[in-house]
Amino acid sequence: MRVGVLALQGDFREHISALTHCDVKATEVRRVSELEQIDALIIPGGESTTIVSLAKTFEIFNPIKERIASGMPTYGSCAGMIMLADHIVAAKEGQETFGGINITVRRNAFGRQVDSFESDISAPEISSSPIRAVFIRAPWVEKVGENVHVLANYKGSDGLDHVVAVRQGHLLATAFHPEITDDFSVHQYFLQEVCK
Repeated sequence: MRVGVLALQGDFREHISALTHCDVKATEVRRVSELEQIDALIIPGGESTTIVSLAKTFEIFNPIKERIASGMPTYGSCAGMIMLADHIVAAKEGQETFGGINITVRRNAFGRQVDSFESDISAPEISSSPIRAVFIRAPWVEKVGENVHVLANYKGSDGLDHVVAVRQGHLLATAFHPEITDDFSVHQYFLQEVCK
């Protein structure tokens, strides 16, 4: 299994480190030639509109979108969740995504940078132990469409449960950043269950 991490912007180095802990040598992906050499892709956290802009500059936006549509296993964390969503609430004008997961996400749903936080969440299909989740200007899923499986929820300050991890077939997305913790269960789930 050759796993690539989209390395245009954001915390791609942390994902590569997490994959290394899972005994996988990851490849940085910036160009179509690098995309063509991988079997699975991780889209890191960062700024979703910047990732789109850079992907278009590097002429890799449409090739990634096509690979995702054709079944390439892909995992997106935080901004990566936004990039895999079919619909966005509070999107910037003209904002595009790779799409693929039948969800509607809200950008910066948990607040601004100063509202960032960590919490243990329950995701029994991913790990029998609570997962350490870091939320940084994180989205949440406002609407779950057909064929989308919810893996985890988080009770927000509004007292409501918000969907923060989903899977739809070969696609996985989390609103949080497991890559900046020492909990590699999400990456292991991606490698062992989503990529198989």
